[in-house]
Amino acid sequence: MAQLHNRVSNIELKQKLYEENFPRTTISFYQYFSIHEPTIFRDEMYKHFVALQVFGRVYIATEGINAQVSLPSDNLEAFKAYLYAIPGLNNLRLNIAVNDNGKSFWVLRIKVREKIVADGIDDPTFSMENRGKYVNAQQMNQLLEAKDTIVIDMRNHYEYEVGHFEKAIEIPSDTFREQLPMAAEMMKDNKQKNIIMYCTGGIRCEKASAYMLHHGFENVFHLEGGIINYANKIKEQNLPSQFKGKNFVFDDRLGEKITDDVISKCHQCGAPCDTHTNCNNDACHLLFIQCEQCAKSFDGCCTTTCKEVYHLPLEAQEILRAGNKNGIQVFNKSKQRLRPRLGE
Repeated sequence: MAQLHNRVSNIELKQKLYEENFPRTTISFYQYFSIHEPTIFRDEMYKHFVALQVFGRVYIATEGINAQVSLPSDNLEAFKAYLYAIPGLNNLRLNIAVNDNGKSFWVLRIKVREKIVADGIDDPTFSMENRGKYVNAQQMNQLLEAKDTIVIDMRNHYEYEVGHFEKAIEIPSDTFREQLPMAAEMMKDNKQKNIIMYCTGGIRCEKASAYMLHHGFENVFHLEGGIINYANKIKEQNLPSQFKGKNFVFDDRLGEKITDDVISKCHQCGAPCDTHTNCNNDACHLLFIQCEQCAKSFDGCCTTTCKEVYHLPLEAQEILRAGNKNGIQVFNKSKQRLRPRLGE
């Protein structure tokens, strides 16, 4: 029986990735469609992806698929052929990474989940069949020129902070399940206006557009393929970019430059900066923005306390971490009161 999960350490896998002498292409894709047997679907996909040397993160649910992967560039056509042969995925849009060093992923993980994007929706009458209208890059730019257009960013705070469309409204939360009802509440007096929703690759804004229509909004649009597809299309079509800054991505790159604008600041010294990093203290791993100077001063840590822990012997660090279970921690200005100021 074929092995259907990875058994090699991350350290070894990452080393092997950096030893590869061939180019890789990073791709993201999603599709809302019915999968009746997600576990069987997952196992079959795992075997095919391993054969194609695919790395990445894939979520399977009865409502569809959500994936961010990398694969040898020479296997791209075989990869497309496999996906397009699956009912429901024929001619699936594949978002090719904007800035790609081929080192985005080093292991393959395919997981079955209740939903491909956690939304908190438990209304049995909600359906993804009634969703907003797609807008392409040119239409997005045109609609952004209209005074009565409302643009909503359906990404997290730390994504919005380093780059967003001009005029875009931030929904101040770091979870999509919280953002959906917040967006409907914030826009309740604008149900007749044009509302455009966007996100990284399209999966969140597509569901958000269906949610808004479900709650009585009339003219809801969502950006086809999200920021990634928009960035590729404006280059192909020589269009001006209405998106400014960097597009945060959920892999080892942590971002793609869309324009040279730096719209965010170092969370420690306040200098212009849009480089995300994780605190080097293994007991913290806070995601925050840090400039090169602060990275040197704090040895890649978020506070002097974490810097001190980082320099302790590994045995001492392991004792301090014993019993602690850290979830994903991100720096959010609205939540500063919950943790010490960065740098202290």
